[in-house]
Parts: sequence; structure tokens; C-alpha cells
Amino acid sequence: MDLARGIALWFIFVDHVPGNVLGRLTIRNVLLCDATEVFVLLAGYAAGIAYGRQLEREGWLRAGARVAGRCFTLYVAHIFLFVVFTAQVGYSAATLDASAYLDELHLDPFRDAPYLALLKALLLSYQPAFLNILPLYVVVLGLFALALPLLRRPGLMLGASALLYATARLGEVNLPSWTGGGWFFNPFAWQLLFAVGAVLGGGGNEGKQKGVGWRPWVGAACGLVLVLSFAATLVVYLRRDLIGLLPLPVATVVDAVDKSALHPFRLLSILALAYLVAHAVPRGAAWLGGLLARPFVLIGQQGLPVFCAGIFLSFLGRLALEWREGWEMQLAVNAAGLGALVAIAAVVAWADRKPPKPVLPPAPALDTA
Repeated sequence: MDLARGIALWFIFVDHVPGNVLGRLTIRNVLLCDATEVFVLLAGYAAGIAYGRQLEREGWLRAGARVAGRCFTLYVAHIFLFVVFTAQVGYSAATLDASAYLDELHLDPFRDAPYLALLKALLLSYQPAFLNILPLYVVVLGLFALALPLLRRPGLMLGASALLYATARLGEVNLPSWTGGGWFFNPFAWQLLFAVGAVLGGGGNEGKQKGVGWRPWVGAACGLVLVLSFAATLVVYLRRDLIGLLPLPVATVVDAVDKSALHPFRLLSILALAYLVAHAVPRGAAWLGGLLARPFVLIGQQGLPVFCAGIFLSFLGRLALEWREGWEMQLAVNAAGLGALVAIAAVVAWADRKPPKPVLPPAPALDTA
């Protein structure tokens, strides 16, 4: 889980750097899902493990309060990131005389009405580009706090979650956005992916994660889903001219695949990928502690600070690639970005590490005579 989350965080950094050649190799270019789906699914899985166990030990009130505390932590992190990112982009736009940065990253409302924009940001109704994942996580986790007792009955929880998902998609139910329309990531749709992860992590088994056993026919079906997902990705994102060659019903469905409300094809793609990867990587595999995997495992273990730092670093990477082109700068941006993420994760892990308790010498025997 830490390895997958670490790779997803690395992909988020890479994908947020325009012109990054490495971005052509991330998951979004081969499947109808990307690092966001991985991030949300694993967040639900981790929540199912942690809060499912606390639910069994201490009850809904204490477990729900802990979830609410986590929501507040994420909210504070989002506001801090909003301030830092806005200052970073605004200063760069003013210094380099590049107002296009503000328009492209949806920061022009902050330039025109800064006080109102700040208020709307505090209310989470104003979300510039790249700053819409943490608000999604806050709302989804809040919904999870309310539905926490249903974790003991996973079938009921998934049924209620699927009903809310269908309502969000068919009824176009979403939270309002200050700049018009709804949230880019509709939390009422994306909560289904989080709920699936929570059930896999701790549903119905006294807070202990429940694996989905290997079935050859399920594996074959998942493989077929990924093949179709790859073909659809090729058509939608890389060769849109091929849409005209498809039968009209198929072309209509393929062209309607959206990310905002988590299209069913995107949901199936990430679940199929998760099923195959989970059974392909054995628990406790020795290579997970190896030289190549260990940095990504460390990144995955410190998800929140690494994510926030990655947003900041991705804009620096953009400035570097715009300043100088060439493979040397491409290599420098990606190597420095990965190195910085690993260093941040290592520092946070070191700061959180508890010192070992001192071993006290045995007390001398007392003369009781």
C-alpha cells in the first residue's frame, strides 16, 4: 500500500509539470484512471483499517471524533497549501510578467477580488488548479465519519454508497463552486471509491482488513477491463481522430468518459488494476525493502506532507523547464523533484520517530531482615 501510494504521489508531481517528458509514461496515458484514483482508493483502505479497529474498540463516537480530527488536519493543510501556492504563482507572474499563469491555474479571481477569493477558499468553494484533491478528501472523509457504523455491515455500506454515486451522476448533484458549476472532483461520486477501499480495509471483520481471494475468472475479467481501458485511453486522449471510425453507440460512450464524477469505466479500471496488482505482489516481498522500492515506500508513508510539497515543487519544475529546454533540464527537474520528495519524507519520518525507552538497571535486592 505504501509503495502504490508513493508511486501515485510521484506521478502527481510529474503530471503537474507541463512539458515534462516523463509525464508520458504515467498511468493516465495507458488507462482510464490516474494517480487520483489510486490516492482515493488507498486512502479509503487505510481509513478502513485504522478507524475500523477503533470503532470496534471504542465505539462510533470516539472513532468518529478521530475521523473529524483528521478532517480538520487536512483542512488546515489545504489552507496552508493554498496560501503558499497562491503566493508562489502570484510572485512568479509578477516577476516574470506572465499573467498567463494566473489564468491557466485559475488564480485570476484572486487577483481581481482577493478578499472575497480568500473567503471562498476558506469555505472550500474556490479551488484553483491542483488544489482540488484535499477538499475532496476532506468531504469524503466527513461522509465516512457519518457512515462509520455501516462499516460493520459492508454490504449495506456499499449499497448506500452506490446509491449516492448514482444520484450524483444521474441527478448531477454536486457541491457549488464560486467560479461556476460544481467542484471539479464531485465528492458525492468519488466517495464510492473511498467506500470500496474502506470495506476492503476493515469492513465486517472487527476492523481487520479483508482480502478478496484470487479467482481466475475474475482475474481474466480484470485483464479484459484493462485492455478495453487502454484502448479507450488511446482513442480519447491520444488519437481522437479514431472516434469517427467507431460505431456511434460505442463512440458516444467512450467520448462521454469523465473524471469529475468518476465515470464507471474509470471506477472499473482502478478496481481491476488494484485486484491484479494486489495478487501479483505478495505480502512482505523482499524487494519492497530494496534500493528501488524503498524511496517510494517512504514517500507513501508520509502522504500528506509529500503531497503538499509536490504541488509546490511541480510549479518550480515548470519554471525550470520554461527557462531552459533540453534533456539535461528534464533529467535535473525529475531527479531533483524525486530527491526532494524522498528527503521531505525522510525528515518527517525521523521527526515522528519515538526515541526508544531507556532500559533501567534492575533494582538492588532489599534486606528485609
